[in-house]
Amino acid sequence: MSAVKTLLKGDTLQLRSITDHDIPELYQLIYGKADPEWKKWDAPYYPLEPHTLETYRSHEHARIERLRNGEPDSRLIIEVNSSLIGTVSYYWEHKPSLWLEVGIGIYSPAYWSGGYGTEALRLWIEHMFASFPIARVGLTTWSKNQRMMRVGEKLGMKLEGRLRKCRIYEGKYYDSIRMGILREEWEQLKSRERLF
Repeated sequence: MSAVKTLLKGDTLQLRSITDHDIPELYQLIYGKADPEWKKWDAPYYPLEPHTLETYRSHEHARIERLRNGEPDSRLIIEVNSSLIGTVSYYWEHKPSLWLEVGIGIYSPAYWSGGYGTEALRLWIEHMFASFPIARVGLTTWSKNQRMMRVGEKLGMKLEGRLRKCRIYEGKYYDSIRMGILREEWEQLKSRERLF
């Protein structure tokens, strides 16, 4: 699919480009269950966009086509011991000012709370700073997703904004959480804690 293949290796996992071979498995992880557990934590206030395998395949191919301008792939697979467990992504909140946000989805609860999210985002944030002339990497989550907030904190991200009671899920209000880390903070953290 992708003209340029990306492979980022960590201690317990790797991030790599999505291939045609991966699409059925990725589709099954995301859309295989009617009410997937992962979606209850990953912005459940937005409905999961419906797809068949073929429309999902077309969606992935269209994403790759948009990358022909030379930017790094906006979405990579998280792989542990040859098992596909999720994806990392980035998007431009406002490209003219180089405002970039990252995301992560680990679709199988068996891989939650095992350090995989922290390691995957560590590799991904490093890749973002190495790939773009950006001053900051951001992450948006919501106040019920305490695991995601802890991952951000472990990676040196600061709470930059809390929009109170602006998300409704199952009849309850939650806050939208904005976290971020500056390039100089990331470099300091790397040298102090030897992240790489």
